[in-house]
Amino acid sequence: MARILPRLLLVALALAMAGCSTVEGVGKDISASARAVRNAL
Repeated sequence: MARILPRLLLVALALAMAGCSTVEGVGKDISASARAVRNAL
């Protein structure tokens, strides 16, 4: 089990990065989410 967890984390990180294509995209996604929450309140 100890050998599987790091691999699962690596796969999750790779999928997250592939979803937004770039680190800049992650920042934009986070900013858009924050604006949506702020506007909802």
